[in-house]
This record gives sequence, C-alpha cells and structure tokens, in this order.
Amino acid sequence: MLRNCLWSILWRSEIVVYFGIKSVYMFQSLPIKIDIFAIVILLGVVQGFFLAFFFLTIQRGNKIAHRYLGLLLFSMAFAITEVLMGYTNYTFHTLYLVDMAEPLNFTLAPLSFLYIQSYLTERFTPSQLLHFIPFLAYLIYMSVLFYPLPDIYHYNSYLYAFHPDLSYLPYDYSEDEWYYWFKHHVNDLMFTHMVIYLGASFYLVIRAYKKVGLPLISNLNTKLSWCRNQVFSLASIVVIFLIIKLTFIHDLGDHIIAGHITLVIYAISFSVISHSRFFHEESQKSIKKYEKSSLTTDIQDHTLGKLRALMQTEKPFLNASFSLPVLAKALAISPHHLSQILNEKLGQSFFDFIATYRIQEAQELLSSPDNAHIKIEEIAEMVGYNSKSAFNTSFKKITGQTPSHFRTQK
Repeated sequence: MLRNCLWSILWRSEIVVYFGIKSVYMFQSLPIKIDIFAIVILLGVVQGFFLAFFFLTIQRGNKIAHRYLGLLLFSMAFAITEVLMGYTNYTFHTLYLVDMAEPLNFTLAPLSFLYIQSYLTERFTPSQLLHFIPFLAYLIYMSVLFYPLPDIYHYNSYLYAFHPDLSYLPYDYSEDEWYYWFKHHVNDLMFTHMVIYLGASFYLVIRAYKKVGLPLISNLNTKLSWCRNQVFSLASIVVIFLIIKLTFIHDLGDHIIAGHITLVIYAISFSVISHSRFFHEESQKSIKKYEKSSLTTDIQDHTLGKLRALMQTEKPFLNASFSLPVLAKALAISPHHLSQILNEKLGQSFFDFIATYRIQEAQELLSSPDNAHIKIEEIAEMVGYNSKSAFNTSFKKITGQTPSHFRTQK
C-alpha cells in the first residue's frame, strides 16, 4: 500500500521511482506538450484508423486491393500514434510501448506495392505474403531481445530518441553485442527497404501505362492515374524521411514525418470521397449497362489485341470522320461490345482512346525537324482534328503542355 501511494505521489510530481531488484531509480517526466504538430498528427491518427476500418470491412469492389490499402492505413496510423506519444511526452507514462510500432515500418512500402499490384491485376497469390518476411523477422527480433527488457531500458531508449538533453539512468547492458547492430541501423534498413519497393512500384505503373499507350503524366485513365498518385505519395514519404533523418539527430524530426503522413492520409481520404459513387451516378449506369453482356474475358482480350494491331498498322484514327461504328465494323464486333471493352479493359471512352493515338502521332510530327515549317493547325488536321482548339485541349490533357510548347522543347 505504501509503495502504491509513493508511486502515485511521485508521478504527480513528474518524478517516478523505478524499484528494480537491486536498485532504485528516479524516472524524470515532462509535462504533456500540445501544439499544432500534435493536433495535426492526432487528426491523422483518427482519420487513418477510420479509413483502415472502412477498407478492411468493405465488401464491394476489388476486395483484395481494399484489404491491402486498409492494412497500409492501419500501419501508418499506428506508426504516427507512437510518434505522437513521444512528441507530446505521453510516452513517459507508457514506457512499455516504446518502439512498439517500429516493426510496422517494414510494412509500409510492401503494402503500398501490393496494393498497386492487386489494384491493377485484381489477383491475390500466396507468394505475396513473402513480402512480409522483413516485418516478421524484425518483430521476432524485437519481441525476443528488446520488448522484455525492464522499463529503465525503455526509458533510456525514449530519452535517446526524443530527449537527448536529459540524463540517462545507469543500467547494466552491453551494446557491443552483434544483435544491437540491427537496432542501431534500423533507419538505414528502413530507407533501403522503402527505396527498393518504391522502384518496384514505379516499374509496375510505368509498365501499365505503356500497355495502354499512355504517357505517365496522362490522366485519361482514372485507374492508372490513381495508382501513379499512390506511388508519388510513397516517394514523397521516402524523400521526407531521408531529409529529416539527415537533418535531425536521433528521432527529433519524426513529428515532421508524421505530419507529412497525415497529409497523405487526408489526400487518400479526399480521393476516396471524390471518387465515391455518390458523385458518379453515370459510372453506375455504365456498370448496369454491361451487366447482361455476353462478352467473356477471352473475347475481350482477343478483340483488344486486334484493335491495337489495327491502330498501329492502318492508323484509321487519322481520318477526321473516324467513329465508333466504323471501328467496330472493322473489328467485326458490335459498337456496344467495343465500347464495353474500351471502358472495362482500358478505362477509357472511345473519344479518349482515339485521342491517345492522335496525340502520339502529333508528338512524332512535332518532334521531327522536317516538319518545323508546318503550322500547328495543319498538324492538327493531319492527325484527325477539325479544329485547333480541340487539338490543343486534347494535347494538353494528355501531355500536360501545349503543342507549341512541346515543339519548342524538342
């Protein structure tokens, strides 16, 4: 009873006594700190766990991709929760939670990669679970060698990370053992891990864009542009992580990383809301329109192959009167089925599809020195456009720049 009362009094006075087997230690504590970073990170924690629950439980759409995204958001939210506790000094009251989220840092990049992969392929394979080996290995490593250590170790570890100006308490443990190397170089290992998966994610997206004949900056294919944006989000986290770790000692800048991850979480939230069914009634009508279609996946793939061959060899899109019925007739398929293939396989309408080929052709013409004397209006007519304004609009939408600017750069 006396010990419990003493413990309570010392906590209130911001000094804690640690009753070890052989020693008595005074744990210093600091007041809870609340500022703009703490509030921003707290908002990210709440939103992250909410979105994670949403994607982990939703039963519609690409459930495999949704689960990966839910796990990614959960890992993000849990990771910044630990940063929030350390930044606000709340960790002084929960020393047993020090570094609890550290193994989850090895899931962020793999989950991001697997989300993009499953979002594009809509498939799950058991081999995908191999990507979590580093996470499991580090979790076992921490669970066996570090989590069971007494509070005084976690106290010193927390001071080292967030309060290096405070005095450590004496504790008899040797950091010369080989296994401490992984703990001391965890930031280097995490950065290398993230860079590898970032490269793999970029490869996936670039290959997907090439498959449909679009440049990486194009927004014509909503599915691909969403994946591209997620890769750029991961890249931004990697860059911020590197800058902060090179700028600050220990973990003193982790609140900035957590703040950035909060922005990523809210960016995902905004994208999810903007792509909600509530705002896209037309897309739901389109889905219902194809519910009773007799097209099989094999027929769609075969027709898509014929379509690409036709567009590359005969280039019918150069004709200004080129239309969906004309193209469907050339492929011996109904216009309705052709429209379905374009929508479901490429995520494009007929007009977006032919615009892609026309602008690619225009880029080749504008890049050639032999065509330097040809006006932009003539180039537009050569690739199937009846007006310069329509050509300029499509060109900028696909390439991100005007035809004249593109020509000047070349």
